Amino acid sequence: MTTNNAGNSAAAARKLKRWVNLYPPYLGAAVRVTHISPDFRQVEVEMPLRFYNRNYVGTHFGGSLYSMCDPFYMLMLINILGPDYIVWDKAATIRFKKPGKGVMKATFDLTEEKIAEIRAAAEVQPKVEPQFQVLVKDAEGAVVAEVDKLLYVKKKTKETKS
Repeated sequence: MTTNNAGNSAAAARKLKRWVNLYPPYLGAAVRVTHISPDFRQVEVEMPLRFYNRNYVGTHFGGSLYSMCDPFYMLMLINILGPDYIVWDKAATIRFKKPGKGVMKATFDLTEEKIAEIRAAAEVQPKVEPQFQVLVKDAEGAVVAEVDKLLYVKKKTKETKS
């Protein structure tokens, strides 16, 4: 496995988890990463309803629901693909399915097949734009929102490595 941090990937996952959990926008929205697998293939995030992330009608603010899903597929791929790739978020959409109350949870998963597909495409194409979907669920498992993410992945060339 390749990560941006040479050495122990479990330590790199712990370091990323700590950094994200101390990131001021996430502190301000009460977003918390509860798990990052040592191989970066799974991330779990949660956000309880608080007075400072609630909207006018007393449910989760939509911007906070999106925020809890924003960077994770990008962060996962950066760490999985390593320094020979450029990875950026390109676009996103969110569809609200029902009002969010209580603790919201989202799980981000990357399969070996999806990673291999992205790597293979990046070898022969100037850019790859993989798509992902994550479901934001309440404590009972009901879907509160669907978030679609479009990423940009490019294999670095000699010119872009410097």
